[in-house]
Amino acid sequence: MFKTIPFAKGVNLHIRQTTQFKTVNFSFKWRSPLTAESASERTVLTNVLQHSNAKYTTTAAYRSFLDDLFGTVLYFDTSKRGNEHTVLMNVETVNDQYLANSNVLNEVLDLLHIAIFEPNLENGVFKESIVSREKQMVIQRIESIFDDKSRFAQQRLQQILRPNEPASISANGTVEEIGKITPTSLFAAYESMLTNDKIDIYVAGDVNEDEIVAKLKQVLPFKDRTPEEIPAVLPQQHPKDDYVREQHETKQGKLHIGFSTPVRFGDADFAKMQIFNGVFGGYPHAKLFMNVREKESLAYYASSSYASHYGLIFVVSGIEAKNEEKALSLIKEQLAVIQAGDISDLELEQTKAMLTNQLKEALDSARGQIEIYDQYKDLPEEFTVEAWVNKWKAVTKEDVIEMAKQVQLEAVYFLSGKEQAAQ
Repeated sequence: MFKTIPFAKGVNLHIRQTTQFKTVNFSFKWRSPLTAESASERTVLTNVLQHSNAKYTTTAAYRSFLDDLFGTVLYFDTSKRGNEHTVLMNVETVNDQYLANSNVLNEVLDLLHIAIFEPNLENGVFKESIVSREKQMVIQRIESIFDDKSRFAQQRLQQILRPNEPASISANGTVEEIGKITPTSLFAAYESMLTNDKIDIYVAGDVNEDEIVAKLKQVLPFKDRTPEEIPAVLPQQHPKDDYVREQHETKQGKLHIGFSTPVRFGDADFAKMQIFNGVFGGYPHAKLFMNVREKESLAYYASSSYASHYGLIFVVSGIEAKNEEKALSLIKEQLAVIQAGDISDLELEQTKAMLTNQLKEALDSARGQIEIYDQYKDLPEEFTVEAWVNKWKAVTKEDVIEMAKQVQLEAVYFLSGKEQAAQ
C-alpha cells in the first residue's frame, strides 16, 4: 500500500504514489512514551507551532500565506495509541498538475521546513506571551469535557479502571502539568521531540517518487536517533473500586461499564474480538442497541467499543437514574446470552459487512489510507483489504462465543443528576 524508505535512523518515509486524489497529503508523526507530563507539554507545543513561526510571526500572516497556496491546509494535533503519544502535523495541498503555471508543491515543501524547524522564538526560547495564551487554550479544551457528560463519564471510568496508566491519560495532558510549563521547558520538549522521537512521514498523491524523496531530504534535516522503546503492554492495575456513583448537574444518567479481555490489537484472535464487539454493541443491529434501547426502552443510547491496545471493552449508555439497576442487569444479560450461544446468522453477517464497509470507506480518502496503514503496518503480515475481509469472514459463531467467555466485568461508573440522586 505504501512504500517505506529509511530516511534516517529512527525516521521512516512512507510513500503512496496514486492517481486517486487531486491533492497531495503529508502526515508527520512524532512518537514518544505517553505520560501526563509529556502529553501536556506536547499538546501546548502543537498549539504554539500551529499559529506562527519565524517567517510568519502572526496567525493572520500564516493563514494568509496558506490561503495563497490555493487553500493549503496545515495543522498540528496530538493523539495517543496504546502506550505512545503522537504529535501530528498534517498537510493537504492541491496537486500542481491541476494548476496552470504553478509551483505550489515546492512552496509547500519549503513550508514544511519552516513549520517544523523555524519556530517563533525570543531569546532562544518560545515567546512568553504565546506560551501563556496557548496554555490557557489547552486548559480550556481539557476543562470543556466537564460540560459534555458522556465524555466526562467515559474519562472517569478510564481513570477508575486504569489509574495513572496510559489508558486513562488524555492525549491533551492535565491542567496540573500544563500549569508547570515555561517557555524554557517547552523549548526543551520541542528539541527533544525533533532529536529523540521515532518519526513516521507519510506522502500520498500523484507525485514523482524520486523527486519528492530528494526534496524532502533537502528540507527535512532529521538526524539519526535511537528512540526510546515503547512497550506494547504495561503491567496492569485493577480498579480499587468496582462500582462508583457520582452526581453532577445533569438531566440524563450516564452508565459506563468497563470490561477487560486478554485479546489485544495484533493478537491471533484480534479479528474474532472485533466481531464479538460488533455483535455485542458496536453497531445499530447489535444486542445492546436492539434489546436495551429498542426492545426495553431502557436507554437513550447504548453501545460498546473495543479499545484493543489496552484490552478493554467499554459500554456506554444514557439512562434515567431510576433505571440504573435494571439497565445494568440487562447489559450484563446481553454478554451472557452471547456466551450461551444466542447469536443469529444475521447478526454475524451484518457485523462482518459493517466492519468491511467501514474499512473500505476509510480508504476512500488519503488521510484514511495513511491512518489505516499507520495502524496496521507493524503487524507481521502485510496489510491488504482482502486479507482483513477474509479474516472477518472466517470468524464463526463458536469463535464469538469463545471471545465472549474471555470478557470480564471490571468496573461500573454511574453519573446521575443531583435531584435524581436525592429522589
